[in-house]
Amino acid sequence: MTYTTLRVEEADDILTVTMNRPERRNALNPELMDELLRVFDEAGKRASGVLILTGAGDAFCAGLDLDHLRSLQQKSQAEHEEDATRVVRLFRALYDLPLPTIAAVNGPAIAGGMGLATLCDFTLSAPAAKFGYTEARIGFIPAVVASFLVLQVGDKQARDLLLSGRLIQAAEAQRMGLTHEVLDAAALMPRARELAQSLLQNSPESLRATKRLLSSHVRERLDRELQSAIAWSAEARATGDFREGVAAFLEKRKPDWPSRKK
Repeated sequence: MTYTTLRVEEADDILTVTMNRPERRNALNPELMDELLRVFDEAGKRASGVLILTGAGDAFCAGLDLDHLRSLQQKSQAEHEEDATRVVRLFRALYDLPLPTIAAVNGPAIAGGMGLATLCDFTLSAPAAKFGYTEARIGFIPAVVASFLVLQVGDKQARDLLLSGRLIQAAEAQRMGLTHEVLDAAALMPRARELAQSLLQNSPESLRATKRLLSSHVRERLDRELQSAIAWSAEARATGDFREGVAAFLEKRKPDWPSRKK
């Protein structure tokens, strides 16, 4: 299978998936999201193996692509819902993937990029990695990631990250439990492969069953909350604050929020 936005390499039952849009800081556009969905689907059919997810260049994933952000301003409600559904499918596919997953976070992982990094079973980070859900800065709401984040760090810390929109360094992400190890950049991929090799020593059947077990514990909650998140996300994309936030971001200026004038 060929990909245009990914590099996919396999060796010793380790599948390394590299988001390969370094000129756009591996930002998420529909093509990249669709290709990640394809590779996750194929990986899920394997009897054994470990998947490592990383980014080309100096970023892991900078969130939504600017051109895609710009295009959202002209979309219909139905198109907004379709776009939000794609994001839900992507995150859920990674979260529920039967194989163990490792994120090797080589640089900034922002918004949707932070979702991809922290939904892996293991998250390893270089010191240059930064994390943040910055949606509030552009008048959006982090509806899809909110459910996962509350599961990971609890309500109070989730509120901190989602309402402030602040960026955190790898060391703080580790203290929060969002990343397991912070390593020198040169050691990041060797450590990811070492961890993958150690996981491959375990029973493949046990690993798959354990992942199914863990997913089953929260399936009903996620089903309910993510369906609601699609509606919340689509509604937010139609607001004046979102249009102004995206325009201000693209024009590199401070937003003048319409909702503040009501």
